[in-house]
Amino acid sequence: MNLLILCSDEHRADAIGALGHPIVRTPVLDALAARGTTFTRAYSPSPICVPARAALATGQPAHRIGAWDSSAAYDGTPAGWAHALREAGYRTASIGKLHYRSDADDHGFDEEILPMNVHRSIGWPICMLRDPAPDDPSVAELAADVGTGETTYTTYDRAVTGAACDWLETRGREDGTPWAAFVSLVSPHFPLRAPEAFAALYDGVAMDEAIPGRPDHPELQALARFFDYDRHFDDETRRMARVAYYGLVSFLDACLGKVLGALEASGQAEDTLILYTSDHGEMLGDHGFWTKQVMYEGSVAVPMILSGPGVPSGKRCATPVTLLDVAPTAAALAGVGSPGWEHGADLLALANAPDDPARSAFSEYHDGGSSTGAFMVCWDRWKYVAYAGMRPQLFDLAADPCERTDLGRSRAPDAAAARAEGEARLAALCDVDAVNAAAFADQRARVEAMGGREAVLATMSFGHTPAPSVQEA
Repeated sequence: MNLLILCSDEHRADAIGALGHPIVRTPVLDALAARGTTFTRAYSPSPICVPARAALATGQPAHRIGAWDSSAAYDGTPAGWAHALREAGYRTASIGKLHYRSDADDHGFDEEILPMNVHRSIGWPICMLRDPAPDDPSVAELAADVGTGETTYTTYDRAVTGAACDWLETRGREDGTPWAAFVSLVSPHFPLRAPEAFAALYDGVAMDEAIPGRPDHPELQALARFFDYDRHFDDETRRMARVAYYGLVSFLDACLGKVLGALEASGQAEDTLILYTSDHGEMLGDHGFWTKQVMYEGSVAVPMILSGPGVPSGKRCATPVTLLDVAPTAAALAGVGSPGWEHGADLLALANAPDDPARSAFSEYHDGGSSTGAFMVCWDRWKYVAYAGMRPQLFDLAADPCERTDLGRSRAPDAAAARAEGEARLAALCDVDAVNAAAFADQRARVEAMGGREAVLATMSFGHTPAPSVQEA
């Protein structure tokens, strides 16, 4: 079989019509879910672009490969699923955003079409300044640029969509060689400005509201100080931001529809396994946070839909999964394997198996604004979040899906038992203190290599990675 991975950026897991969202319109994703399996407990291995994408590429947790932050981009090592499939004889291609170090590196693709990588091959080095974190003046940009209209990102996504359609209709079927294509769009990543036709879908629609309140955990307060987006919003711009976000999700959905239409027109749909996912979510003001960086569901949970030959139709699978499962899925499809992929499992096999809610899903964060590492493990109804050197958080996602009540200090027997279970599960995955120390040591070394703190502060601060200059398709 061929493999088509469709990836977006910053698409929160619940913003899909088929999953019961009361506002957002996603007919293409709804149809994909109807003919495939939706994983309802899917998570990012790190709720920030660069580490999440490195983990997706390699099938290994961020701490195992040193993908700590937004300035530690994937450079093609260790080899990932694209390398493995290319070695197995697949034609491999990426079309769109990678957010790797440089298009001069070998990421395992025979061709990279319209690649978007980290800015100037160094990304966002200010993220390494965590002790203490500096102020970030770019946070004001988010609230200042909301509404209706085109952006460089929507222009780029239209070009990527056109290039993906061309590839599927021509090179994808040139000689019958099996292929694997990674088609990666930027939407619905901010700026929260949606093309007029898609923003218009929500004209007159009453908007939902963010989950209120700010957490009292000291690490989350530190992150809120650094990523102080919410202070720049008012009631009207908050509403406009939600309209724009849902408009961008619908724009993304339309782009995916064109790509899937091209696959169908090429005659290859019946021989292609399709996976849709995103690198992380978007908080949209929940708990006072915007964008990502935190372990709340809005940030760390992602959509995950699998469709194609052998995939159960219309199924919702409650087995916890992560982007680390993408590499083993690709490997199983091609009949290959690689050391280091023991952290994941074949999604096709999971879709066909009974639900396993006891499986662990893991995520971590060592990026900008954080004063210590954050480590999350989810299983069954529970989410446990450890912070190196600080008290943990615990949420009962069945009873409290909006995560309003932190049970990290609760004396209730079931909460105490869940905390002990979470600590044990996390210890089986990594040594929290050792990983945290390694992250800080590596970041200090890279700061020194750049000339020290002042040299890093002198680098350009920006709110989002500039898009490549493209001609709209």
